[in-house]
Amino acid sequence: MTQPIKRPIIGVALMLGAMAVLPGIDVIAKILGREGIPILQVVWARLALGALMTLPFALRIAGPAALWPDRPWYHSIRAAFLVAATFCFFLSLKWLPIADALAIFFVQPLIVTILSALILRETVGPRRWIAVAVGFVGTLIIIRPGVAEVNPGSWLALAAGANLACYFVMTRAISGQAHAMVTTFQTNLLGGAILTALIWTVWVWPSPEQWLMLVALAFIATFGHLLIVKAYDHAEASLLAPLAYTEMITSVALGWMFFGDFPDAYTFLGVAILISCAIYISMRERANGQRPVPQAPEKP
Repeated sequence: MTQPIKRPIIGVALMLGAMAVLPGIDVIAKILGREGIPILQVVWARLALGALMTLPFALRIAGPAALWPDRPWYHSIRAAFLVAATFCFFLSLKWLPIADALAIFFVQPLIVTILSALILRETVGPRRWIAVAVGFVGTLIIIRPGVAEVNPGSWLALAAGANLACYFVMTRAISGQAHAMVTTFQTNLLGGAILTALIWTVWVWPSPEQWLMLVALAFIATFGHLLIVKAYDHAEASLLAPLAYTEMITSVALGWMFFGDFPDAYTFLGVAILISCAIYISMRERANGQRPVPQAPEKP
């Protein structure tokens, strides 16, 4: 297969476009939760409808082989981590503004670094360990336990970041074995199958308007991920990974527009620390010849 010509400016534009649209997922999830649609049902729509939308792309790339992963148990566990991350993040929006939940979720790259050292046996030097420690200080500044009232949403957003970190580590272990869009379809398919077995316990029949919102949520997730996959066709991960944090700008704007929420100064300070540490870790991975983990290829 012919490799696409690298055009970094196109990659940057596609990545910025993805980060501009993906927070729409959180807005819809928060609205549906407020209207009484169970979060488990929202997550089901995100994955099951997402599988239907990514199916044509997967078939075009890999043919019928795309319909089932070669290691179903491995990919099922990986999908379960994504389900847990998505569920925890959407549920955290019941208590937190979108930007605050996303700010805490930014702890994910730091946890990836720890798990990569412990599980994948990757070498992590002292400077990256210091960056991890400083990054967790940034997380504490955002949550402020013992100073501000810590509600369940903070811990749920933190759990979302931890679960997605596990998902990323499992993805890193199989990196390069299949096209990103194929693995995305397979993950959506397996995650949707897991939730289909559970969804009947909480199902609330959506109104026509709510069905439209569920479809829109899955479409935004699919379209945003397609933009990211295309971005990595044109530019290196080390260039694109820091741009994932521009999602915070859209999250703040949409949170203020739809819900009247705006982060305080401590949240912005914590986010600045977390982003700086995550970018430094990504740069050190590139300098050491390791493949940086894309910071947001799967938006929960």
